Amino acid sequence: MKTFSLRPKDIDRKWYVVDADGQILGRFASQIANRLRGKYKPEFSPHMDNGDFIVVVNCEKIRVTGKKLLEKEYYRHSGWVGGLKEISLGEMLARHPKRVIMHAVKGMLPRNKLGRAILKKLKIYVGPNHPHAAQKPQPLVLPYHKGA
Repeated sequence: MKTFSLRPKDIDRKWYVVDADGQILGRFASQIANRLRGKYKPEFSPHMDNGDFIVVVNCEKIRVTGKKLLEKEYYRHSGWVGGLKEISLGEMLARHPKRVIMHAVKGMLPRNKLGRAILKKLKIYVGPNHPHAAQKPQPLVLPYHKGA
């Protein structure tokens, strides 16, 4: 019996749409990262990008537990002396809700070229509408969904 090795022509990518309304940020991001990477597929190869495309809608309605809205901070640095900027999760959700989910999912992917390529398959939108109707995305219900 030969060992199966995934080739680019064997990859079958699907499009899924996920509603972030009422989802808890960390659990939601980990499940999205798992789907983007393709780890749930039996032909998963760690060196290949064989995951699916994920379209996230209603990203502004994501939930967090505890006092994270006030206490969780996001940092960035301009490169200049004294250039450290910080913003709380509550402010980030109000100003740039897409970045909250993008940042959470990015932290769960590999830190290399493969991780950056995988992240490009994540599409996040504010509100219930998205421009990917031509790809016919299927609705995806995640295991830790608010209804489960």
